[in-house]
Amino acid sequence: MSTTSLFFTAAGVGLAIAAPVGPMGMLCIRRTLTGGPRAGLAIGFGIASGDAAYGLIAALGLVGISQFMLAYDRPLHLLAGLFLLYLGVRTLLQKPPADNAADNAADNNGENGNGKLAQIGHAGALRAYASALLLTLTNPQTVIMFAALFTTLAPRGAFSPAIALTTVGGVFVGSIAWWCFLVTVVSLARHAIGSKLRVAIDRVVGFTLAAFGVVEIRRAL
Repeated sequence: MSTTSLFFTAAGVGLAIAAPVGPMGMLCIRRTLTGGPRAGLAIGFGIASGDAAYGLIAALGLVGISQFMLAYDRPLHLLAGLFLLYLGVRTLLQKPPADNAADNAADNNGENGNGKLAQIGHAGALRAYASALLLTLTNPQTVIMFAALFTTLAPRGAFSPAIALTTVGGVFVGSIAWWCFLVTVVSLARHAIGSKLRVAIDRVVGFTLAAFGVVEIRRAL
């Protein structure tokens, strides 16, 4: 398999890994609705960066780091569960828009009902990126997944750091492609969503995030 073919095959795998809508997908959708495409893309890049970090660990054979992360698998799942539960509860308790007029004003003027910009700033984007990155890093079993991926994709007898980095790069690009697509679709629909539907979405996302949090906590116990 040529380097180019390996890259695009890995990109397809990265796309397939990212596409299923899980807690991070829910989080990305909601942040795009509440903070705009910049917030959604920050979440997506944080997730892809976390996957890439674990991919590099598996690709470069950093056994000590991977064993350390796997040894603390339960505390990391507990941390992820508590964070997801917190996000879910916070989403459920967040006050809905005052009325449709305020929501329409936000759509037309780029501001929310309080006169603040609906699009988050650079600091907010960095916080969103960091939270998504840390949440992704709380799943050390990703190392095992990438190790299996390298074994499957890498040409037999030709495994090298260059091939490993090509594979990681492909997975990263495929993952980013999915998050860009998701954020674009949600952003296009954002202005057509009224306050009542947005409240319903918040409730669904809140319950889903909290449920995933409970599942993660149970895995840690």
